[in-house]
Amino acid sequence: MKLSSSFSIGVFISPWLVVATLAAVNFPFAPRALPHHSSRSVYTSSASNTAAKHALAYTLMQQRGGSTATAPPSPSSNNEDFTNQLPTFSDSDSEGHLEIAKKLKNRNATNLSRKITHAAFGIFFACMNQFIPHAKFLPIMCGITCSSLVVELLRYRKGFGWMNSALHFFLGKALRKHEMEGKFTGSFYYFAGVTVSAYLFPQTAATMGICQLALADPSASFFGRRTRHIYWSRIEGQLGGIGRNKGLLGFLGGALFCFPFNYRVFKIAKWGAAGVPGGQMSLITVSLLLGMAGAFADLAVPTPALVMPKKVLGVPVPPFHVDDNFVVPIFSGWACTKIFDFVGWDQGLKLAEHIIM
Repeated sequence: MKLSSSFSIGVFISPWLVVATLAAVNFPFAPRALPHHSSRSVYTSSASNTAAKHALAYTLMQQRGGSTATAPPSPSSNNEDFTNQLPTFSDSDSEGHLEIAKKLKNRNATNLSRKITHAAFGIFFACMNQFIPHAKFLPIMCGITCSSLVVELLRYRKGFGWMNSALHFFLGKALRKHEMEGKFTGSFYYFAGVTVSAYLFPQTAATMGICQLALADPSASFFGRRTRHIYWSRIEGQLGGIGRNKGLLGFLGGALFCFPFNYRVFKIAKWGAAGVPGGQMSLITVSLLLGMAGAFADLAVPTPALVMPKKVLGVPVPPFHVDDNFVVPIFSGWACTKIFDFVGWDQGLKLAEHIIM
């Protein structure tokens, strides 16, 4: 990249990095402790606060056309029966994200909506990397990544609970439970992985790395969960934590799932009059090896993820962790360059105008 382009990118992202740094220094990174509450509603120990909530709820019922013949129940009445009909009132912003978390699935669920969303975003960013000039695409992705980081740093803080509501509104069940229980969402790592891949590798290698993120990651997860009862394929702690709680059959499923897509993309790439170096066999080899690279990167990231300590040298740090959304595109993009060298393909190979068409 030219110096002037690098300088412009630095100027573009500097304000975001300053905001993120200030947030990192000034905010603790664990959600505040919550008062004890039941799964249906939250009550304070103060009788006056409870009575005020009931009175406000009664007023709302009147405004909505409910019966006004019955007075609002006293604090000593059956609260559980009453709250079946009334809205729940939260005492702090930090309770909001936990209420959202109750509606979400944990990481052990298949969660097809998340996988479809994951794949759709990956194909979208791969296309953007192809269609938008590199000098414009990279600053755009830097801005998206830094904006996502700022949101992650702020959304558990008092006064910013609306960010969690917005995330849940737009992403819905594609979110996971732990992403509303104090952890970062996968979106930040996703954007960061795409950004770093686009910066480090040639256009085609970066695009194919992002495509492996879109396809190998969710498919390996899907096949891994479908075959988790086959115990010999499971990786527990035998490899020093690498691939913990994942499976070899998930790895193979993810690699094979990517193969036809990779084969199609490379087959219709712009080879010129000389055709594909190495012919059909090289197409098959590259397509399979690249799928295996993406699936292996997903396999290597343990579950649960490795998380940074809460404090470094006494300073609170964000809850960063090793995430496959970050690892897969970077490792796959690097592997693509090495595979091209192995079979004698040009790193400057251009894909078809619409990648698969």
